[in-house]
Amino acid sequence: MDADTVNVDPSIYVKDNNGIFSLDILVSGAKCGGCISKIEGSLHEIQGISSARMNLTTGKLKVVWDTTDTDPKAILSKLASLGYGATPFDVEEANTLHSTREKQLLLAMAVAGFATANVMLLSVSVWSGFGEMNPETREFLNWISACIAIPVVAFSGRPFFSSAYTAITSGNVNMDVPISLAVFLAIGMSVFETINHGQHTYFDASVMLLFFLLIGRFLDAKLQRKAHSAARDLALMQSASVTRLSNSQSVESVKASDINIGDILQISPGERFAVDCEIVSGTSDLDTRMVSGESHPIPSEKLSRIYAGTINLTKSLIVRALANVDDSMLAEVSALLDTGELKKSRYRKIADKAAQLYVPLVHTVAGSSFIAWVLYNGDIQHAIFIAIAVLIITCPCALALAAPVVQVVAIGKLFKKNVYLKSGDALERIAACDYVVFDKTGTLTNPEAELQIAPEDNEDLLNAAQLARGSRHPFSRALALRAGTGPLAKDIEEVPGCGITGKINGVYTKLGSANWVLGKGSQPFNESALYFKRESADAVQFLFSETIVSGTLETFAELTRRGLSYEVLSGDAPERVHAFATKTGADNWKAGISPVEKANRIAQLEAAGHKVLMIGDGFNDAGAIANAHASLTPGGAVDISRAASDGVFSGENIFSVIEILDIARQSKARMLENFAFAAVYNIIAISFAVFGFITPIVAAIAMSGSSLIVTLNALRLNLSHSSKSKSL
Repeated sequence: MDADTVNVDPSIYVKDNNGIFSLDILVSGAKCGGCISKIEGSLHEIQGISSARMNLTTGKLKVVWDTTDTDPKAILSKLASLGYGATPFDVEEANTLHSTREKQLLLAMAVAGFATANVMLLSVSVWSGFGEMNPETREFLNWISACIAIPVVAFSGRPFFSSAYTAITSGNVNMDVPISLAVFLAIGMSVFETINHGQHTYFDASVMLLFFLLIGRFLDAKLQRKAHSAARDLALMQSASVTRLSNSQSVESVKASDINIGDILQISPGERFAVDCEIVSGTSDLDTRMVSGESHPIPSEKLSRIYAGTINLTKSLIVRALANVDDSMLAEVSALLDTGELKKSRYRKIADKAAQLYVPLVHTVAGSSFIAWVLYNGDIQHAIFIAIAVLIITCPCALALAAPVVQVVAIGKLFKKNVYLKSGDALERIAACDYVVFDKTGTLTNPEAELQIAPEDNEDLLNAAQLARGSRHPFSRALALRAGTGPLAKDIEEVPGCGITGKINGVYTKLGSANWVLGKGSQPFNESALYFKRESADAVQFLFSETIVSGTLETFAELTRRGLSYEVLSGDAPERVHAFATKTGADNWKAGISPVEKANRIAQLEAAGHKVLMIGDGFNDAGAIANAHASLTPGGAVDISRAASDGVFSGENIFSVIEILDIARQSKARMLENFAFAAVYNIIAISFAVFGFITPIVAAIAMSGSSLIVTLNALRLNLSHSSKSKSL
């Protein structure tokens, strides 16, 4: 690829206040960890570049340099010379790229599946009639198989062939190298046998191997698109329109990216803060659950800094911008997501680790066999036959299928339990976790408040509900829900941070906090209570509480029994987190922490040698979710957290986490058993092949038999029972 063909303007880069330049590029064609090393290593060779970080999941390459002597054209030229496409990073374009790749894999999988069914039907006819079928009929069926298999392999095998080529050219070996070799050998030997009127072909093995492996590759592609959608959602938040007031008090609508520090903005009720701000005028209730995890709305006067992502609930506010989009809380979380996805991109799967040992060993043995037989009898043709027999008998069908078939069975089993896992390597990472971190609000407790204690007089409940129906406050919604449908009070007026007033049958009534309804100091301060008062009548109290998600106590007990440590991290108020910990027996907890502090805590645990499983549902959990070794979110989680996590489970019962851990660990055990079998099989097969005892018919039976064994072993997952019945 010529650098001039790269469709990117080299002048598109950013310079910060410290004179540091950066350029975000969308790279196409990168397939594996070897690509990352190749790209980053090559760019570091360019003078002045201080950092080059490639995110394989999102396709985003961030290049940083600190001198004007560095020419952006050199960066693009280097990428072009390496064979990768490059365009300015755009979230929508990146999403289109991921969506296109997913569709291509789905089409390749469908074509391979169609071919597998038809070629297997023909192969069964050939093998069942072996010794009885006349040569002409057998050769005719083989040619039909060839006509189906050859174009299908050329089409459906492209994801593996291109990945293998990229890995080899970058000096690495991944699982796609032996897969590609196996497919080429199976097709090549089959065509050779068919042309020479031979009896032994392997068209069925080539297309079947591709079909099963494409299932796993398709699931991986879905993970990448889901992960990229987290970055897209954040970008959409940061590009939202905002109302800006000029010095002349004129009003204009601008993009969030155009906001400068010091700009005066108007935030209407229901609108989200796009950048970090401070209050200039007005009071309102603010929903900070997305940012801090605080379960209850907070009066605006209590906050000196309002972080991006906060929602204004009740009254219009005039605020001053304290940061631009790139320096706001949203940008910090976006950076955390990017870092987390980069770390997951570098994760080496069990299959690729096995390939590192398998490929050089088998190729060395095949080469040594060729040399030994040439020296032994001088028959080069026979020596070539022996070498090819070694490669065919050790065709990595069993090795290549060892992990994917387990992943397909495990993900299918989890799906029946209302668990959606996004990738096969997520199973491996979950199985390795030894420390579990939980968010509280929305994960272990239901996000909506529940009326816990109501006055004995039902009339008070019904009257208070007439006021509550006019408010968006969570307590008001909970009260109105308990009372059911009914009328709305007249002349309703909501006082931010205090409560709501209105007239019921001509009588002035109030519903709100104790300090507002009864006067300051009249009652011990309780953030979980509302008071209702009708003129001179005595006030009545409504007490609200969080409800603990079903299965929480059992989950904590089961984690302890298994020797797994756990803790609760929450942005909620300390008194509420403490109350939760007291009810559930959670000894290790932290309250009032920010999204960055959550991510930092994960980093501390990982640095201490733990592999952390993070479970959360909010925007404030997204950074921690992305940076943990593995992560899960309940079904009610915000889109960004769901996209950044490895899987989604029904939030109705948190005990699903234990079931996921069980299946993940069982899956890893089945994978290791399959790899062990493949290793033993290859050792025995190589021994026979090297000494010339393997015929094509034996090779075909051995290959099919090894694939069948690893598949049956994977199906054992469906025979295992959940631990839920044992623990409840």
